Amino acid sequence: MSGILSLTTFAPMIGVAAILILRLFAKPDDLRAASAARWIALAATLATLALSVLVVARFDPVASGFQFTENANWFAGLHYRMGVDGISVLFVLLTAFLMPLCILASWRSVTTRVIEYMIAFLILETLMVGVFCALDLIVFYLFFEGQLIPMFLIIGVWGGKNRVYAAFKFFLYTLLGSVLMLAAILAMIGIAHTSSIPALMTFHFAPRVQTWLWLGFFASFAVKAPMWPVHTWLPDAHVEAPTAGSVILAGILLKMGGYGFMRFSLPMLPHASLQFTPLIFALSVIAVIYTSLVAFRQTDFKKLIAYSSVAHMGFVTLGIFSGNLQGEQGALFLMLSHGVISGALFLCVGVVYDRMHTREIAFYGGLVSRMPLYAAAFMLFTMGNVGLPGTSGFVGEILSLTGTYGVSTWAAILATSGVVLSAVYALTVYRRIIFGEMTNPDLGLIADLEPREVLIFVPLVAATLVLGLAPGLVFQISGASVGHLVDAFQASARLAR
Repeated sequence: MSGILSLTTFAPMIGVAAILILRLFAKPDDLRAASAARWIALAATLATLALSVLVVARFDPVASGFQFTENANWFAGLHYRMGVDGISVLFVLLTAFLMPLCILASWRSVTTRVIEYMIAFLILETLMVGVFCALDLIVFYLFFEGQLIPMFLIIGVWGGKNRVYAAFKFFLYTLLGSVLMLAAILAMIGIAHTSSIPALMTFHFAPRVQTWLWLGFFASFAVKAPMWPVHTWLPDAHVEAPTAGSVILAGILLKMGGYGFMRFSLPMLPHASLQFTPLIFALSVIAVIYTSLVAFRQTDFKKLIAYSSVAHMGFVTLGIFSGNLQGEQGALFLMLSHGVISGALFLCVGVVYDRMHTREIAFYGGLVSRMPLYAAAFMLFTMGNVGLPGTSGFVGEILSLTGTYGVSTWAAILATSGVVLSAVYALTVYRRIIFGEMTNPDLGLIADLEPREVLIFVPLVAATLVLGLAPGLVFQISGASVGHLVDAFQASARLAR
């Protein structure tokens, strides 16, 4: 299986090469070339999905270390290192799972510069998978920063009327945080004399040094998560991004903040993580309560789901910095669950937006009579977002809150109010759109899900139910790696005390 991770990471680039060759011989606005580009992109993402499934199938869940490792000299003493553990392999699978659905979701909604759009998405997939597979700080940083470019273009070229403003806001927020992370990375390499992530996870930095390094990483991961109060780029980016762009933003890019905390902050900088845990708890509780209240007052369908994502990531950061097994497993599970459910909710918005070209909640009502299949799918994902037992949302939230309760009773109690608030705004918007009065005569002609859309939602429905009813499938894979992370962090915490 040597080289399987590099093949999985760069498989989408084969599709990019094929589309570029197609572009050389295509005329501008060639419909056949655009159609061919769609099929090539779909084939490339499905191939990546197949490879990621193979990686998970061959993964040894008993081992806590990194597997399928690759190490090659690059240049100037730098190394190209790749590998996955029980944490990162699940994010590789989530990324590969969502990408074909994004291509299908864009099949008819994107009609301009289709070739360039497909190229941007395939490059983005390579960079996202690379983030989760990288075992070298420099390689990680290149993948982490590189993904800003295709996402910036996806929002800025194919977004809504304020797309340029949203794209630049997204770019500048994330770039500023990443510059501070780069400074921390260079400092770590200078102190430890290695850029190997596994080696740095066992290196002991001085407590005072840890504080500054932790703040450098926090600046980047907090923006990416996003945590309150550096979350304001997210609603604008979601509103202006095309549907598939919103799916990737909520489903994958937000998870890189939580992944960064689990991969770098806790294992490499445990003393500083323990020191700043009260700050993280305070910011997370504010995020859960404040953004839930803001979501309730939204009139734009997409913006409501965007604020909901910030609230859910507050549960994630609570779980991560609880430092115990329940919290870490809950945070990891919640990130995977939220990737599926939030992506599905944005696709639900895309379905009605493609038909009516508006996201105003007040425009809709009574859709159950015209779109029963849509109403059923939307109901399941809404219940998952609320955390209904039997759906994937419940497992992650209850474990995160249980882990938090073991460290801070008040943080857990206050955050639990967010569960109630999420039910308020989610069920309110569902009742208004699905069962409310149909006051707009244009809705009388709206059509239910077409076969392509059913094909998109079926895997998401299955994932929501399978994760909710059989969470052990995830815990079997992540258990050893998460257990090793928790043991190392708690041992460092005892020394710090």
